[in-house]
Amino acid sequence: MSRRKDIFSWGLIVLVLLLVAAAAVYILWPQLQPHTTVRIGDGVFAAKVVNTPADRAKGLSGTDNLRQDQAMLFVYDTDDKQAIWMKDMNYPIDIVWLDKDKKVVYIVKNAPPESYPYETFIPKQDARYVLELPAGSVGQKSITIGLTAMFDENTLEGFGL
Repeated sequence: MSRRKDIFSWGLIVLVLLLVAAAAVYILWPQLQPHTTVRIGDGVFAAKVVNTPADRAKGLSGTDNLRQDQAMLFVYDTDDKQAIWMKDMNYPIDIVWLDKDKKVVYIVKNAPPESYPYETFIPKQDARYVLELPAGSVGQKSITIGLTAMFDENTLEGFGL
């Protein structure tokens, strides 16, 4: 009987440890994703960084909203006319293209979700980064062409598992 009690006790301990580990991953998961703080104009945004082709293709698709202090920063390996579309978007956004020096080269305000599949937003100049912001942010935060964004490239890789 004692052996059976020991097995049950160890099983219970393992179960509790697994539940604690699962809760910790659930709580910490957003912090483990690549992210950075972007300062641009009068705004400071907590930006999720997307730097793989799959993550860039998904972007904000399927999300319900973007808080006023949130953004998504698309990071590309090369300079090009990076195209953005609104597939599976549920709300409008402002889109800001930045060159390799993080200078704003193109802006689209209030890109509507219903523009997909009819319209793709493409800058007139090459860009290395694309910043997606809540609609209205460009005007509210005085973001203009020629302005330089600030963020730390060292945080763009994140802590992904």
